[in-house]
Amino acid sequence: MKKTIGILAHVDAGKTTFAEQVLYHTESIRQRGRVDHKNAFLDSHQIEKDRGITVFSDQAIFNYNNSTYYLIDTPGHVDFSTEMERAIEVMDYAVVIISAVEGVQAHTETVWELLRKYKVPTFFFINKIDREGASVEKILRDISLKLTKSSCYIDESFSKDNMSSELIEFIAERDEILLDKYVENNFDIDSWINSMKRQIKNNEMFPCFSGSALKDIGIKEFINKLDLLTYTNYDEKQNFLGRIYKIRYDEKGEKVTYIKALSGGIKVKENLLRYFDDEERNEKINQIRIYNGDKFILQEEAFAGDIFGVTGLTKFKVGDGLGGLQKKIDYKIVSTLKAKVIFDDALNKKEILSCFQILEEEDPGLNVSLDEDLQTINVNIMGKIQLEVLKDIIKERFKFDIEFGECEVLYKETISNVVNGYGHFEPLKHYAEVILKIEPGEKNSGITFKNECHVDNLTISYQNLIKSHIFEKEHKGILTGSKLTDLKITLINGRAHLKHTSGGDFREATYRALRHGLEQANNILLEPFYRFKITASTEYIGKILSDIQRLNGTFETPELLDDKNIIKGKGPVSTFMNYPLELIAFTHGLGNINLIFDGYYICHNSEEIINKIAYNKNSDREYTSSSIFCSKGQGYIVEWKDVKQHMHSLK
Repeated sequence: MKKTIGILAHVDAGKTTFAEQVLYHTESIRQRGRVDHKNAFLDSHQIEKDRGITVFSDQAIFNYNNSTYYLIDTPGHVDFSTEMERAIEVMDYAVVIISAVEGVQAHTETVWELLRKYKVPTFFFINKIDREGASVEKILRDISLKLTKSSCYIDESFSKDNMSSELIEFIAERDEILLDKYVENNFDIDSWINSMKRQIKNNEMFPCFSGSALKDIGIKEFINKLDLLTYTNYDEKQNFLGRIYKIRYDEKGEKVTYIKALSGGIKVKENLLRYFDDEERNEKINQIRIYNGDKFILQEEAFAGDIFGVTGLTKFKVGDGLGGLQKKIDYKIVSTLKAKVIFDDALNKKEILSCFQILEEEDPGLNVSLDEDLQTINVNIMGKIQLEVLKDIIKERFKFDIEFGECEVLYKETISNVVNGYGHFEPLKHYAEVILKIEPGEKNSGITFKNECHVDNLTISYQNLIKSHIFEKEHKGILTGSKLTDLKITLINGRAHLKHTSGGDFREATYRALRHGLEQANNILLEPFYRFKITASTEYIGKILSDIQRLNGTFETPELLDDKNIIKGKGPVSTFMNYPLELIAFTHGLGNINLIFDGYYICHNSEEIINKIAYNKNSDREYTSSSIFCSKGQGYIVEWKDVKQHMHSLK
């Protein structure tokens, strides 16, 4: 049986040390490393050793009883949450490490929400019980209050032959058949354990264990119980399906695409199919690598349940489904900040951009862009620690130094009314015409496309070409030049010429139609918002509520749990991004805030931001709202206000 187990935690909860112990006790490694000694097996990158934190999600393999386990160690720092989320999607089970001293911290709640999004069955391991101030009972209460009431503590006595009365009752309460047996005093431990395994698999119960990774307390017992209570049902006989969850370039510069096989099998030199958004890509794989830390072995085949790297793929991306798996992953965590790359003028800008594009393949959240007007390279980021790590990566891998400008909030734009956009491109010997209906979409839906153009007016191939131009890049709004989002775009009509339509004619017409529509629309500036949860004692509530209002946030009625007040609400990233430091300062470290990206909402200070960015829509070389028509062999420009009356499709 093959099982993929992920280890997740808030930074410094002991996650990597826990992984070392598991690998040691299952004889995957011969000696245990330590983060502070810079020799942890899964923190093999020099950057991780120097900083003492996990930055990359790496895997190890161990065998236990009759199962093969793929163990994935994920980053615990919030700045690398995107890396963590990509790993979660391929996990069969997760182990969340919680410090018995610090308890459920802000990032732990983010981890928990992601695990629920992907429906990953979850175990808790309460770590550091040897530390002064540690309290398992307190953490269990913390888990129940902040994460789930379906958690259940599993003590040391539990085994396939023994179960406590509390656990027997807990399982029976969630299983009608067993509840009847329990009432009849008809207890059969095998039935209870089988039900427990199903409940864990179905996310109906979440077992909690305790120990100390550093002192090697409770680790062997946990491994045994994990093996007893987990199972998978991978089918190697079906057609191959897989998911790409990671891309890396190895030390030789070769691209390695990491795949989780969900069914069937794949062989070296076999074609791998990607099918998404009406686009098919077939590429042949040259190698199959099974990684254990930073080492790998070559195999001729990989099967359902395996996690492996392949070489030979050039066009596939993180999140792509393979084989007949068409759905692409919609990741929840997105970057809300951006920064400008600063480098020596003597360096070649194109080479630097190329290096960042390689990093973007590995971490799509970077969303590297080149501002053609300002000739600047920008990257999207989660926070300042990520920028520091990026500087180290560039120095280590590409051998040059960079700096970054100040972090800026990533704004977006949308519209609030329905408009038609008209685009015509007809310089001499070229011809394309496009009519688009543009209307507001669902909040946080991005761009969606619908086709209502009749084939009598435009062939299917040209219709598909227009669609591809809608999705081939991020389009700009006209207020700040920020990315457009939450739009429903419908192709109404179009025209081509039998002889003269060629090349990028429809790209020009599509872009002009989109821009023309924006000129007529009620344009709205959007900014990213956090959803927050603040926990603090009563004496600080007045100031916190006042701060929320000062920061242009909103909040629900505070809840009282035990001796703490919980305040939930939402507010702009721009105003709340530094509030955790404020909260810690005036509560003397006793206040806690959890910030989770909640999507884009109307900007609270639109006019100020528009004036600050000072985007000139008329000087943007990439976009224009005017169209080009032709008369007597000469092309001429028609300004956007007059384009509609010149359109051929409307005559």
